[in-house]
Amino acid sequence: MGFHIEGAVALVTGANRGIGEALVDALIAAGAGKVYAAARQITDLAALQARHGNKLVAVQLDVTRADDIQAAAALAGDLTLLVNNAGVAAHMGNDFADPQWLSAGRTEMEVNYFGTLAMMQAFAPVLARNGGGAIANVASVAALVNFPLFLSYSASKSATHSVTQAARLALEGQGTRVFGIYPGPVDTRMAEQVPFDKVTPAAAASAMLQAMQAGQEEIYPDPVAQEFGKLWHSKPKALEDQIRGMMAG
Repeated sequence: MGFHIEGAVALVTGANRGIGEALVDALIAAGAGKVYAAARQITDLAALQARHGNKLVAVQLDVTRADDIQAAAALAGDLTLLVNNAGVAAHMGNDFADPQWLSAGRTEMEVNYFGTLAMMQAFAPVLARNGGGAIANVASVAALVNFPLFLSYSASKSATHSVTQAARLALEGQGTRVFGIYPGPVDTRMAEQVPFDKVTPAAAASAMLQAMQAGQEEIYPDPVAQEFGKLWHSKPKALEDQIRGMMAG
């Protein structure tokens, strides 16, 4: 069973740019009744607010701050769709012994894993009161196989994937659908140095919503993601071999 976007009340974290901004635009274009657009700095949401007027509610929200999360849950009491998009890639490099992997990994886990978990814990009761609704967690193809160039980011997104599976099972009884989204390279600031062909944030967002409406629990919204998804479902070890080949090339 798919999730109907038309009439939904959604909250999107990390909505100030990239995939998050595109998801807000796509949700409203698809008929969402209201979108809470969340970002660490509420002033960064001014362009979205101007674009969408009273269909958009700007929310100051840092997903690593418990008080921000609780305030958002209290504000968005009518929520039917939670989109956990906020994420960070704190470091990239080729040296496995680089000590920055440790500090970057702690930052990435705080946002990408603990932030996602905290948001789901806070909003699950809200969704239950409103009939179940849905949660969509934006992970990455790097959740399926580790890219050594993004060693700690990949590990944090694997944790996001794991907690998405847990939430899908744990919240099934209250009628909450849980979607895992695994984009490949998307043309955002975070992916500026990623050496792959990229899709636009708008194209990725549109594909994500179409897949949610079709009821696809695991969503691969671009060609690279679809290739990786097929391998992961059929032969996970082949993904590691493919990354090895990319590094050798």
